[in-house]
Amino acid sequence: MPDRKSARIRFARGLAHPVRSGRDGLAATGNPLRRVGRRQPFGPGGLGPRGPATGRDPRYAPPAMGRIDIDLRSDTVTHPTDAMRRAMVAAEVGDDVFGDDPTVIALEARAAELLGKEAGLFVASGTMGNLVSLMAHVPRGGEVIAGYQTHTVMDEAGNHAVVVGAPIRALRERPDGTLDPAEVADAFRDPDDVHEPHTGLIVLENTHSHSGGRPLTLGYTRTIAAIAHERGVPLHVDGARFFNAVVALGTTARELAAPADSVTFCLSKGLAAPIGSVVVGSREFIARARRARKLLGGGMRQVGVVAAAGLVALRHGEAGMVDRLAEDHANARRLAEGLAGLDGVRSPGDIAQPDGGAGPLDPTRVVTNFVLFRVDRDRAAFLAALEARGIAMVAFPHGQVRAVTHHGITAGDIERVIGEVAEVLRGTAPIPAGDPAASAA
Repeated sequence: MPDRKSARIRFARGLAHPVRSGRDGLAATGNPLRRVGRRQPFGPGGLGPRGPATGRDPRYAPPAMGRIDIDLRSDTVTHPTDAMRRAMVAAEVGDDVFGDDPTVIALEARAAELLGKEAGLFVASGTMGNLVSLMAHVPRGGEVIAGYQTHTVMDEAGNHAVVVGAPIRALRERPDGTLDPAEVADAFRDPDDVHEPHTGLIVLENTHSHSGGRPLTLGYTRTIAAIAHERGVPLHVDGARFFNAVVALGTTARELAAPADSVTFCLSKGLAAPIGSVVVGSREFIARARRARKLLGGGMRQVGVVAAAGLVALRHGEAGMVDRLAEDHANARRLAEGLAGLDGVRSPGDIAQPDGGAGPLDPTRVVTNFVLFRVDRDRAAFLAALEARGIAMVAFPHGQVRAVTHHGITAGDIERVIGEVAEVLRGTAPIPAGDPAASAA
């Protein structure tokens, strides 16, 4: 029989001796990132195949080199703070499926209070948060209106179809990440036509990743909510980086969430908690979402150990992680400004900077923590050369490179990244105009 007491002691000791996030985190663990599989480039159009060996999307392939000092692949790479680790060790727990884990109850209540909703539900991930929301809102066969490049459409493995049985009517986004309200209104189906599905939900993504992390304003959210509610349909906001939008817009979470019937936000991105998201909405909606979570196998037991980190993240002021997101936004803008001045860096194109991709990077497009750009080099070689210098970024659709700032990345790190990118560009040859590799890189 394994010694359970010893296992608990070892677990607690591991939490009580935290590593730091950002540059020093990997070095402190003694467990540097290791090569697992070859990075596979995107195919034509930037939405190409997974790698044959691993089935991995190139955006989520591990770095090819051993040691990464500055990891800009995503804000999901953040490590929990010392305060979070202490809270996790000391967390009071119960059984969340029975509804008696006091730390989870406190987290759900805190999230609902912040966003001005009646109730909350702690879930394992943002994808699960969106999925249980669709299950709670949309009857089987009901259609969802969403942006063509939203996470719900592009990055959740088609769960809306596989699990919910809900088709999506995808509309093209504008450069600010919004949908044209007139097109949204026109996308509603005729409920009296037996050939058409019933429209059951509108989904917005805030911030909107593929436009470069653009925040959707309160006024815009109200406009779309009004269109939905006039037709008896709810509005769900996929707010994976909802608090980045709050900070960038200078508003409050309660105000920005008010028009929506439900919102999900991630604790494990810019807020730096290790696991989890929270869905908020009415009590009736959350009751349906809780049942959906159970159906998906998402019922968790003594999960207050994890929820405790989320409570720390949502504390007021400097004790929490929300206000400091402004630092990430400032670092992202500085990175964009530095990259824009380098020969070989150009516009990301597509809706992130709709100029055909031929012009220079416009730093004023960067208002949260995403920096999207292209290089007139072989993209895979560029990323590999950066990794050899201890810096990780990722390939993104449309031939782009993505860099995401987050907790643990300092202003000094940003200056180093700008310098290293300049060196890599100086050491690599441009791709000739018209070369097929220019579109496939």
